[in-house]
Amino acid sequence: MSLVPKAVCFVKGNGFHKSKLGSFENALRSAGIAKFNIVKVSSILPPYCIEIPQKDGLAQLRAGQVVYIVMSRASSNEFNRLISASIGVAKPADQRTYGYLSEHHAFGVTPDKAGEFAEDLAAEMLATTLGIPFDPEANYDEKKEIFRMDEKIVETKNITESVTVREENEWATVLAAAVFII
Repeated sequence: MSLVPKAVCFVKGNGFHKSKLGSFENALRSAGIAKFNIVKVSSILPPYCIEIPQKDGLAQLRAGQVVYIVMSRASSNEFNRLISASIGVAKPADQRTYGYLSEHHAFGVTPDKAGEFAEDLAAEMLATTLGIPFDPEANYDEKKEIFRMDEKIVETKNITESVTVREENEWATVLAAAVFII
C-alpha cells in the first residue's frame, strides 16, 4: 500500500496552560488537529500533491485517524519570551517533481524573521536539488528574482505562529504544520 499524500493543508495554533503538555494540547486545538493521532514525517512535498484550504483538508479526516504532518513547535514558560514556529514551503513549477517543507522554531525572533528563515530554508533545499545556484546570503528579493528567471520554482511561502509568554508560571506553545491528506 502506497501512502503518498494527494493533498496538503497548512495549520497553525497557539496555546497557554500551567503545564507544557497542556499548552501543547491547547495549541493543537487552536490549529484544529487535536483529535488526530499525529505522526511527524520529514519534509518532502510529494509530486502532484495539491494545496487545499485548511477547512477542506481537515474535513476529509476523522477523529482518531493517523495523520502524517510536518510540524514545527516551540514552548516556553519564561515570562515575556517571544516564541515562533514556522513551516517554509517551496513548490516546484513542474508538478512531477517533489518540493520541500522546512520546520523552524525560534525564541526572541519576530514572526516575520522566523517565517523568512523557514521559507528561505525550503527554497534553498529545493533550489539545490533542481541545480539552481542559491546564495543564502543574498537578500530575499534577489532570491525570488533568481527563482522567477529560472522558472523552476513556482512558489515559496511560510506559515508562522508567534506569541509571547503572558504570565509567570504559565507555559505557551506555538505550532505550524503541513497536514497531509492521503
